[in-house]
Amino acid sequence: MAVLETGDEVIVPEPCFVAYQPTVIFAGGSPVSVPTYVSQDFQVTVDDLEKARTPRTKAVLLGYPNNPTGAVLERSRLAEIAEWAEKHDLLVVSDEIYDRLVYGVEHTCFSSLPGMWERTIVLGGFSKSYAMTGWRIGYAAAPPAILAAMRKIHQYMIMSAPTTGQEAAIEALKSAEPYVESMRQEYDRRRRTIVDGFNRLGLDCFEPKGAFYAFPSIKSSGLSDQEFSERLIMEEKVAMVPGSAFGQSGAGHVRASYATSLQNIEEALNRIEGFLKKLRA
Repeated sequence: MAVLETGDEVIVPEPCFVAYQPTVIFAGGSPVSVPTYVSQDFQVTVDDLEKARTPRTKAVLLGYPNNPTGAVLERSRLAEIAEWAEKHDLLVVSDEIYDRLVYGVEHTCFSSLPGMWERTIVLGGFSKSYAMTGWRIGYAAAPPAILAAMRKIHQYMIMSAPTTGQEAAIEALKSAEPYVESMRQEYDRRRRTIVDGFNRLGLDCFEPKGAFYAFPSIKSSGLSDQEFSERLIMEEKVAMVPGSAFGQSGAGHVRASYATSLQNIEEALNRIEGFLKKLRA
């Protein structure tokens, strides 16, 4: 709402967090979806973005590390997008809520790239890296003029973030760093377990490098992602989200969260194995 005029277009790579397109619409803009696929490691390219650009394009909304795929955009590809955005005078809204949860790679903050400080809105928060989901403490970093406009809107939409959550966030910044790294290492262990498990079961799984989701293909099951998810929860009490909920390029996949215990992950894999045996019998 602080940066869009009615009818402005925002390019949104998919699969993506389900709120992205509705947020653009709520702000008066028009989302333009750009599909990415496992064949490209779910990484959007400048060519993909350029094909979607029109004279009405105002911004690009990037969500990396990605929910639902776990993809992390390579620094070289981010740099290409930055150069393209500057060339066409576009804003970049970069949702980096999972920035601390990466594995075997480094996260690059988009606004740190040359020329991007002036045209980037970085979104972050404490829900993921500090395990404060539900406390609703987030933040935005942007050029002063954009932040001033955001504050004007914010003060009429919400009183403030919860005071207890603010106090907890301050304490997290002061003393939680060792726990963040310990949690990241544990997520990495669970990540390898669930990805290896899916591949062992014949559900080809792209290796996620960030966040805490795996995004296996379920095409070998012969079911759609919707059917697979519904039957799995009804028959085996294992919950996963159909990939098509995150955009049509997510069809044929399901999202599985490994933000649970290793014991639960192993039990879920055992139940999925039994489910697949019944399907293939």
